[in-house]
Amino acid sequence: MPDDKNPYQSDLHRNAETMTLLDPYLDWAESEGPPIHEDFGLDLLSVETGPWPRFDARGAFAHVHGRGDFTSCYVLEVPPGSKTRPVRHVYEAFFYGLSGRGSTTVWTDDGAKHTFEWGPKALFCIPLNCKYQIFNGSGREPARLACTHDLPLTMNLFHNEAFIFDNAFAFADRLGATKHFDGDGDFTPVKPGRHMWETNYVPDLSQFELKAWDARGKGSSNITFILADGTLHSHVSQIPTARYKKGHRHGNGIHIFAVTGEGYSVLWWEGESDYKEVPWRHGVMYAPPHWMFHQHFNTAPEPARYLAIGMGSRRYPFSTIRRNGAAGQADTSVKDGGRQIEYEDQDLRFHHKWLHAIAKTGVKSEMGDVFDEAAVLALPREKLTGPIQSPRSNAPAPGGT
Repeated sequence: MPDDKNPYQSDLHRNAETMTLLDPYLDWAESEGPPIHEDFGLDLLSVETGPWPRFDARGAFAHVHGRGDFTSCYVLEVPPGSKTRPVRHVYEAFFYGLSGRGSTTVWTDDGAKHTFEWGPKALFCIPLNCKYQIFNGSGREPARLACTHDLPLTMNLFHNEAFIFDNAFAFADRLGATKHFDGDGDFTPVKPGRHMWETNYVPDLSQFELKAWDARGKGSSNITFILADGTLHSHVSQIPTARYKKGHRHGNGIHIFAVTGEGYSVLWWEGESDYKEVPWRHGVMYAPPHWMFHQHFNTAPEPARYLAIGMGSRRYPFSTIRRNGAAGQADTSVKDGGRQIEYEDQDLRFHHKWLHAIAKTGVKSEMGDVFDEAAVLALPREKLTGPIQSPRSNAPAPGGT
């Protein structure tokens, strides 16, 4: 099976002699100054930052292995009592509050000025190519934001820095209503797992009302955000106490941020014995590589939430793989041509692992309606090793994001 890191990455970078196999985004990132961190997952609260003259702040690039070709993430850190330089750019940028508190001012080309405050677990979007400035509201503590963006797509398509950062074109249709800068929005009912809330700013993702999505697991809930009429996608999902999500897979580039609760995610390639584990806590971010199965487990005595951001919104899916997921493949069994592993088809080692994990946190399982848990705890060693049992689909893995 493919590795989670591209084995040809060194050959995909600049070849100074032949000027072939260029990657303008990576070249740009290296020239900007802040450190570049690359790993399967990263704790964005602890990664080292460095001076970033473009923003007159500090920052770091967070390049996780499953980021794909179109999206990536950087950390922006504003020192105490400071502010960023006003900037504008022709790439979409979704910001998630990591630590500290501050405010953002957005100037729209219709002459309006919008200012809103944010703290940890806030989500906001800058309408495309609007000028904005970020302020740290504290004179004592730095403030950190994670920015998930489609600059790899934009930079590699145009490979012209001036076009991206010094472009006067006004996207008048991308501003949204005035209330969208005030934490208000518009709800569009679709069906479970696809309901949408349109806005530019969510003050606190931990408190936002979600809608039931039992097809992903009993008690699960979800809401999809349409931010500034964007092509980037965002949603928040909640895992109930004493339960966990069903395993699933999708294309790469979906950056996942733990918001509330504690637990872990496991990720594995179909047919392999080993799996990766990523811990749950606010500040941790990773992106499952293309078509890699993954499953989210809550071990805390309260519900756990996560934020996902990637290419292809509900309104503008961008790719066939995203369109098909929204059309029904996302919560349809792998056996029926979908992307989800139903509980009855799940490898029992994962339930065994989870039962031991919640025993340490004092949580009592509410999944006895699905599993014979006494039998799971008594599984022989050979059932806990070897190739991970997952139902196979006859459909080939799709390409793209």
